[in-house]
Amino acid sequence: MSMTTFQEAVYQVVRSIEEGSHMTYKDVAHAVGRPGASRAVGSALKKNYDPTIPCHRVIRSDGHVGQYNRGGATKKLEILKREGAIL
Repeated sequence: MSMTTFQEAVYQVVRSIEEGSHMTYKDVAHAVGRPGASRAVGSALKKNYDPTIPCHRVIRSDGHVGQYNRGGATKKLEILKREGAIL
């Protein structure tokens, strides 16, 4: 799969999120040097189907889990809870 430099940077940051932890889309945008790109982070993660990229560990700034392309928000919350993430 071909990806942009931005997507590669997002996926690299998301891979570094440890089990039981999470970041917001805004946090990831800041980490890749694009602080105004929270929505673009979400778009990049929506296109991710690589199981080595734990996109379920990225949540919204308002505390809601947001969407998840591998089972929806309910599945995302279930995985986060199983990993011990405190939301």
